[in-house]
Amino acid sequence: MILYPKLYLKSVTQITIEILKKNNIKALILDVDNTLIDYCRNMPDGIKKWCEELKKSGIKFCILSNSNKKDKVENVAEILEIPYIYFAKKPFKKRI
Repeated sequence: MILYPKLYLKSVTQITIEILKKNNIKALILDVDNTLIDYCRNMPDGIKKWCEELKKSGIKFCILSNSNKKDKVENVAEILEIPYIYFAKKPFKKRI
C-alpha cells in the first residue's frame, strides 16, 4: 500500500486533536529531521507541549527516522517520552 498525504501543514504542531478525531486517527508516526527538530538539532517551541496534549487525548506516537545517528533520535524520543526506530530505511517496509 502506498500512502499519499491529503493534508499539508507548515508545522507538526498544527495537527490538532480535532483533525485526528475527524479522520479517525489514533496514532502518529513522526520523523525527526525537519519535523521535530531543525537542521541544528533544535526543537522548536511548542513541540513538547503539543505532544503532551495529544497524548492526554489518547493519541499514540512513534518516531520513525532514517537517521543513522541513534543519539540524535534517542534524545528527541526521550524528551517527548515516545518510542523510536532509527535508521529505518524508509520507504522500505522491513524496519517498519
